[in-house]
Amino acid sequence: MDYAFILVEPAVPENIGAAARALKVMGFDDLRLVNPAGHLSEKAMWLAHGSRDILESAGVYQTLEAAVEDLDFIIGTTAKRRSVKYDYYTPEEIRKMVREKEKAVRKTGVVFGREERGLTNEELQQCDLLSAIPMADPYPSLNLGQSVMLYAYVLSDLRRHKKRSKPPDPSLQQLLKERARKLFRETGITENRNLYNRMMERLMSAGTDDIHLFLSFYSKLMEKLRDVDNKR
Repeated sequence: MDYAFILVEPAVPENIGAAARALKVMGFDDLRLVNPAGHLSEKAMWLAHGSRDILESAGVYQTLEAAVEDLDFIIGTTAKRRSVKYDYYTPEEIRKMVREKEKAVRKTGVVFGREERGLTNEELQQCDLLSAIPMADPYPSLNLGQSVMLYAYVLSDLRRHKKRSKPPDPSLQQLLKERARKLFRETGITENRNLYNRMMERLMSAGTDDIHLFLSFYSKLMEKLRDVDNKR
């Protein structure tokens, strides 16, 4: 399973840098920012300290919906319970739930809200479940960088025990790329460059078994489409 960490409208560059540093030391590299403030500024870079690559490669989006478009499972974090009717899970409980979903979910996202007011109710409703960090005293609360560090640490335990599979043959990957491009072109997905790039990135990180599964699906789909054309 891959993980993405999404910061919604972070207003303090230092917090963005601290979050990037937390991800780097815990072995993650997919940072996504929704309307960030100065994520490439000197202040952010100084706090990142050795994690400049995380900041420079971070995806920048205008909405949370766009930032999580390619994710299968979305965890929203909040410092306090809202009027939205959800169950709230601790980071430890989240780790257990994610572990149980490893065979069914390819990419999980953890969403963090604004420093002053967190995520809106509408944004929380875009998440599959919500998580809150238990605290002995609700004030002062953890800042954004600290919260990212805690969740990254909890989820890094799953990555450390993950077995790395042998990378697929380059010729098989090339065939996958050619077939995927043709399919996306025929279905109009290439017109949405952000979606197209995300889907291609995900496909090109697939293992050998998943590539064979896609190619089998592609062959059956093309066969069905030819049958439909012949009947016209």
